[in-house]
Amino acid sequence: MATQQKDLSYFRLRLQELLNASFPEKANDQKFIEQRSSWAADAYEGAFSSGNAVEQCNDIANYILFEGLHFSKFDTVFQVVCNEFDTIMADEELRPFALKMFTVCEPIFSGYKLTDDFAYKTEYDLLYSEITGTIAIWIAENGLQ
Repeated sequence: MATQQKDLSYFRLRLQELLNASFPEKANDQKFIEQRSSWAADAYEGAFSSGNAVEQCNDIANYILFEGLHFSKFDTVFQVVCNEFDTIMADEELRPFALKMFTVCEPIFSGYKLTDDFAYKTEYDLLYSEITGTIAIWIAENGLQ
């Protein structure tokens, strides 16, 4: 039982780290974090008990832990801010500004079918352009504040 508790906290920390970095909209969803971490720990333990190699157990647990978390809306907005607007603000302002722009840009994503491999599809370029335009308009109307 002690190893499962350790595994659970291990998975919880890994998931929290990803959410903090790439999914700020989910970073405080404790129910989601607990449920995913628990499922991953159970899957790992079940796979290990069935005689799978540790690497395979990790793969199974990671699949469950990170399911649906491969394409990040925030990372997309952050990438646009860094690529298109980095010359008008200091490096340390990029992430805070991207967090502010995330709420402004989030409605744009509803027009796209987001999948884990969305960043590799042709629609990604359209989304990127739409986000760039939205941020440019926002800056023109509001400044960098």
